Amino acid sequence: MTLKIISAEDVVFEGEVSSVTLPGQMGEFTVLKNHASLVSVLNPGTITYTEAGDAQSVDIQGGLVDVDNNVISVCLC
Repeated sequence: MTLKIISAEDVVFEGEVSSVTLPGQMGEFTVLKNHASLVSVLNPGTITYTEAGDAQSVDIQGGLVDVDNNVISVCLC
């Protein structure tokens, strides 16, 4: 899967990941390969993703996520 985390100023991260956990409005949720398409508002919190077996994280103040065809696009506020 491809994860893209983008702010107004910069591309925070773009790369291949095996899982992503996001802070949704109704609680945290995890996206795995072949996840159903979705769009969600993100609350302030932490995005955690696994890249090449290593867990990484990014603190966010909120945003939007779009999941479609194994591409997870996060736009940060």
